[in-house]
Amino acid sequence: MQINDHVFIVTGGGSGLGAACVRKIVAEGGKAVIADIDLAAGASLADELGPAARAILVDVTSGEDAEAAVAYSKKAFGGVHGLVCCAGVVIGEKIAGRDKPHALESFARVVAVNLIGVFNMMRVAGFAMAANSPSADGERGVIINTSSIAAFDGQIGQAAYAASKAGVAGLTLPAARELARVGIRVMTIAPGLFETPMMGGLAPEVQDELGRSVPFPQRLGRPSEFAELVCHIIANPMLNGEVIRLDGALRMAPK
Repeated sequence: MQINDHVFIVTGGGSGLGAACVRKIVAEGGKAVIADIDLAAGASLADELGPAARAILVDVTSGEDAEAAVAYSKKAFGGVHGLVCCAGVVIGEKIAGRDKPHALESFARVVAVNLIGVFNMMRVAGFAMAANSPSADGERGVIINTSSIAAFDGQIGQAAYAASKAGVAGLTLPAARELARVGIRVMTIAPGLFETPMMGGLAPEVQDELGRSVPFPQRLGRPSEFAELVCHIIANPMLNGEVIRLDGALRMAPK
């Protein structure tokens, strides 16, 4: 699928990996709907990028918000051809902590946003894309989700996060197989350590140390590198039903 003149909804598009995807999509001639719980951040980015980007307040765990994002995309740009899911949360707790067990509410919250939120957006956007006119090779849309290397190398204290991201990875193939009948591809990226707002809260020396743990290149990944892979997936029709690790060969230690 070409990016030029096509419309993409990006969840979590107001910052971090999502914002990098929005910038790249617009730079390649596409239109981007920034679907973010932080409307101020999304609106600021949309103002910066001009008429090719619009922002809407979206809680990915809400069915109504998912429907509203698709309706807004159709109203603002005439349709939806792709979905890039970058919204996510992290809560670190031990299953059996020193003073108390893992809070059930926090585990459920992480799974609700990181996994159910992805499925929620997929089902609504996928249904809308199925009605698109097919391209010459029969393609109607593309969905790109964000997992994490924690899905495979989950560390101590990451039970909720790792489980939610493993769920996203596991969703990839069955979704790709089902949506193939209507010409919609489904891919997942599992990034390693990247320069994101969450990482930005750490001291510079801690970030440097984490970067040195990556075999090569020995640094944190850049959001622009994530966005470049997203755009390659969009453009390459043979990429379907797979999880791509984007991690510089990093394998996480237990803690």
